[in-house]
Formats: sequence, C-alpha cells, structure tokens
Amino acid sequence: MASLFHQPVCPFSRKVRLVLGEKKFAVEFVEERPWERRLDFLMLNPSGEVPVLVGDAGTIAGHYAITEWLEEKGGALPLLPSGGLARAEVRRLIAWFDDKFHNEVGRLITYEKIDRRFMGASAGGGGPDMETVRIGLHNLGLHLEYLTFLLEQRNWLAGEDISIADLTAGAHLSCLDFTGDVPWKSWPVVRDWYARIKSRPSFRPLLADNVAGLRPPAYYADLDF
Repeated sequence: MASLFHQPVCPFSRKVRLVLGEKKFAVEFVEERPWERRLDFLMLNPSGEVPVLVGDAGTIAGHYAITEWLEEKGGALPLLPSGGLARAEVRRLIAWFDDKFHNEVGRLITYEKIDRRFMGASAGGGGPDMETVRIGLHNLGLHLEYLTFLLEQRNWLAGEDISIADLTAGAHLSCLDFTGDVPWKSWPVVRDWYARIKSRPSFRPLLADNVAGLRPPAYYADLDF
C-alpha cells in the first residue's frame, strides 16, 4: 500500500487527503513534522516539505504533482473538467488558494498559532505574534468576500461540478476552522458551501485530527454548524 507523509493541520496535506478520499484510493497515512528536518524524510523530499506520496510507482513530492498524478490515475470521481477553459479556471483557483490565500491568510495564522508551538527556539518557535495573526484575519475577510462573489454565480467554486478547486479551498479554510478563526455567521454563502464540503465522506478524517495541546472549537466537527 502507498504511504502519504503528511502533517495533520497543513492545507497542502489536507488537499491531497481530500483528493484521495474523493477518488477512494487507499493509502497509509504517516504523520511527519517537517520542521524536525528528519534525515529519512529529507531523503524522500530534499525540500523537507509535506506532502509526499510513496508507492510502487515511486516517490511523488509536492501537492501539485500528487494531485495531478491522482487525477491522471482516475479513481471514483473526476475532479478536473474536460474542457480547456474550464480546467484553466479550476487551476486558477487552486493557485489562488495555494499561493495568494496561503501567503496572505493561512500562513500568517496557522503558522503562528500551531507550527510555532512545536518548533524549537533556534528554528523560530515560541508563542504567536498576534500582530501577524491580526493581519491574517483582516485579509481573511477580503478573501471571504471574493468567495461569496464566486458562489453567488456558481454551484461550486469553479462551475457547476465539484473540483479540486473546492477541495483546495476547503483544505485551507479547514485549518483556520481548526483554530476557530473563520467568522462563519458573517459569511452565510461561504458557510453553506463549506457545509457541503464538510459533509462529504472524504472530509471525515480531517474532522478527527488532533494536535497535542490544542483543542479545536466544539463546532469544528459539527456538520450542522
């Protein structure tokens, strides 16, 4: 069986886990703390970043490469549309969340609130910089406004069918949901979309994730939030 090296509250790992779940591909999950720079893991991926998929076909490092490879393999549900322009829109939104959203929002919040708790002082660990967190929360509102704009025109983020764009966005928002930082009541359109994502069987393992010393809000695992 293939193994996925991942970090539980990492949006890129979570995206791959959701794609695996939607396609019903079975893998063994191996938790990895990339900040530890473990030599055996660096042998798999010299960048030291998760996720990494290891199987009979070889080693595939990086969320882009893994999700594209999984889509080519097929599985239970296609997650990229067949048309060129439609695929381009899905990939545009994937990049929006993996690059823009992560750098402007997710990295500022989850890194400060989660990752730094487990990193040694020499690696930049310690308590969160709340000014950085406040900047991330401000930027979050701008992105939720854009999501509302998209979802008022479409059934799913990139069109009428669920795609990797939805799973990518859901993965990033789920990390912020874990820390209780998404003001869902202020963004009902996005909340309704996220509830659909959250209710899918592929999402259930994410709702069971645990981080030592950090408890998510009670509504995190509640499908009717």
